[in-house]
Amino acid sequence: MARTPRSAALPEFPWDTLAEVTARARSHPDGIVDLSVGTPVDPVAPLIREALASASASPGYPTTAGTPALRASATAALRRRYGITELAPDAVLPVIGTKELIAWLPTLLGLGSGDTVVVPELAYPTYEVGARLAGAQVVRADALTQLGPQVPALIFLNSPSNPTGRVLGVDHLRKVVTWARERGVLVASDECYLGLSWDADPVSVLHPSVSDGDHTGLLAIHSLSKTSSLAGYRAGFVAGDPAVVAELLAVRKHAGMIVPTPVQAAMVAALDDDEHEALQRDRYARRRAMLLPALRSAGFTVEHSEAGLYLWASRGEPCRDTVAWLAERGILVAPGEFYGPAGAQYVRVALTATDERIDAAVARLA
Repeated sequence: MARTPRSAALPEFPWDTLAEVTARARSHPDGIVDLSVGTPVDPVAPLIREALASASASPGYPTTAGTPALRASATAALRRRYGITELAPDAVLPVIGTKELIAWLPTLLGLGSGDTVVVPELAYPTYEVGARLAGAQVVRADALTQLGPQVPALIFLNSPSNPTGRVLGVDHLRKVVTWARERGVLVASDECYLGLSWDADPVSVLHPSVSDGDHTGLLAIHSLSKTSSLAGYRAGFVAGDPAVVAELLAVRKHAGMIVPTPVQAAMVAALDDDEHEALQRDRYARRRAMLLPALRSAGFTVEHSEAGLYLWASRGEPCRDTVAWLAERGILVAPGEFYGPAGAQYVRVALTATDERIDAAVARLA
């Protein structure tokens, strides 16, 4: 009997479609300015690297739940940086990068063909991928009224948003939480850009102003890839409802989803130190202050973008035309259609390039 490959249920990997424009951008005499993928380019802070090295002589298996030091550091950092209280250390679970958790969350929760997962209308593609891997249905919706009578199993939130940089206010978050709790729906809030605010003040779904200090039915997903430049370490964690975290831990033990011991030690160092995070935030703020007016002067409209690592920009034309226009100038960006049909006339411009490359982009736009 012929087997249907699992990949057949997944969309084409978006970045594979950029080969031609990438080659065009690379052909620029001064080289490419790659603003397409939000991958960090700045050095990892020395104290984090030292922590990683000091834990490198670790021959035994790591603990799936995370070391007590890691769970305590994550809990303390959430309280100190984002005002999240009422969170016990056993309500925190380290993950092998948050993309891994997002992609497998519906499966880990036991969702399947009879379940619906709600994702934002403009969304990080992995939310949909995770639902498809589990065989669940996907609905794109930014407002609860769009759901009608149907009751999903899981709602993904993302504030600040990838790709738009949009920030959801406290009132919006409270409405989602209240609606979900009344129906027994789990809310998973992807908050990996929470520490990168510019023109708005994003709030965690676990913050008392949203949750009233009750984390039942709520998960907050946090990454160290952006704020600590640890994308290469695959370092993240999920926190929230202790019962749901315990269920995720139980399944992940069986599946061998374990963060390596040296990475756990590096995470402790990153979570305990706010200075390096502030320095990294300042780097992105400077790059944004250069790139934003340059795009506007070049005729782009920039919408939302009040937080996060991206500028959501449009020239009022199909996004692939804009991508090609920029590639002719040696600048590579992501087409808005990667993130949903509503992005058809937008591009996502990342702030994750060196100062020298941002300066080059600004010069070319002028």
